Amino acid sequence: MKRIRRSIAAACATFLCGALALPQAEACTRFVYHGANGEVITGRSMDYKIDTGTHLWTFPRGMKRSGEAGPNSLQWTSRYGSVIASAYDISTTDGMNEAGLVANLLWLAESEYPERTTGKPRLSIAAWTQYVLDNFGSVDEAVKALSREPFLLVSDSPPGEQRMATLHLSISDASGDSAIIEYIKGKQVIHHSRDYQVMTNSPIFEEQLALESYWRQIGGTVMLPGTNRASDRFARASFYVSAIPKAEDPVESIASVFSVIRNVSVPYGITTPDQPNISSTRWRTVADQKRLLYFFESALTPNVFWVDMKKLDFSEASGKVRRLDLGEFQRTTYAGEANDQFKETPAFRFLGI
Repeated sequence: MKRIRRSIAAACATFLCGALALPQAEACTRFVYHGANGEVITGRSMDYKIDTGTHLWTFPRGMKRSGEAGPNSLQWTSRYGSVIASAYDISTTDGMNEAGLVANLLWLAESEYPERTTGKPRLSIAAWTQYVLDNFGSVDEAVKALSREPFLLVSDSPPGEQRMATLHLSISDASGDSAIIEYIKGKQVIHHSRDYQVMTNSPIFEEQLALESYWRQIGGTVMLPGTNRASDRFARASFYVSAIPKAEDPVESIASVFSVIRNVSVPYGITTPDQPNISSTRWRTVADQKRLLYFFESALTPNVFWVDMKKLDFSEASGKVRRLDLGEFQRTTYAGEANDQFKETPAFRFLGI
C-alpha cells in the first residue's frame, strides 16, 4: 500500500510540474453527458474577467448572413433556426439549433489562425459559432464540410482589449457525437469522436486527452485535482460526467449535469494575483438535445430558466428574430420557461474585421 501511495505521489508531482508550465487562459468548461434512452445533454460555463454583455437571441431559418471580414466575406443563408447566447451583441458564443446541434466557443491561448493570403472567402471569428449552427444538423455533417476548409477564419481584438481573440470551438449533436475544432500553428485541427466529451482551455486538445488518460488511471475516487486551472477542471469534468447516474427521469439528468458544471465553475469574484487570467464563472448553459430545452443560469440571479425550442417559430416565412434582455451582468431574474419574455428585435451585426 505504501508503495502504491509513493507511486501515485510521484506521478502526481510529475503532472503538477508539467501543469504549472501550461499557459493560463480564460476558464471555461464544456462537457457532453450520455444518459439513459439515448439522452444527450451538453453543459458549459462562461468564465471571463469582465462582463461580456450576454443576452439570449432566437434566429429563424432563411437569414442572410455575412462573414463580416471585408470584401471577400463568406455569404450564406441559415438552414436551421437557433437559440444563442451572445457576447456584446456582436458575436455568438454558445447555442443550440433546432436539430439539436450545440456549439460552444471557448478561449484557447495557443490558437494561431492562417495567414490572410489565400483567396478563400473569409469568416470573422465572431460569426464562427453561428455559421455552424446555421448550416449543420449533425457533427458528422459539420466535420465533413469543415474538413474541406471552405473559408479562411480571421480574428481581431475583443471590445476594449488589446489582445487577439484566440478561440476553439466544440460541437455536439443529439446522437451524442462530438468534435473539437482548433487552429494550431495556422492549421485547422479537428478531433472527432463520441468519446471526446470534455473540453476546457489550455492546453491544446491533444494534450488534454493525455491528461485525461493520466487521471483515469488514478481514478476519481482516489484523488482529483481541485484548483480552478483548466487542466484540473478537465480532470474533474471527465470523471464526473461518467460517474453521475444515467437516470430514467430527464429532470434528474438535468440536475446531475448542472451539478457537474457548477463543480467545475470558478467562484464569483475570485482573484488570483499570480494567475491573472483565471476568471469568475459569469453564467452557465445546459442544452437538452433530445427535448430541445436550452437552460440558462447567471451567477448573479437566484433562478434557472429555460427556452423550449419546440414552441418557437423558426420558419422562414413567419419566424422572427427575438432577444431576451438579461440586463447588465445578467442580473435580470427570470424563472421557468422564458419563451414569452423574448422581444422582437433587429438582428445584431457580427464584429467585422
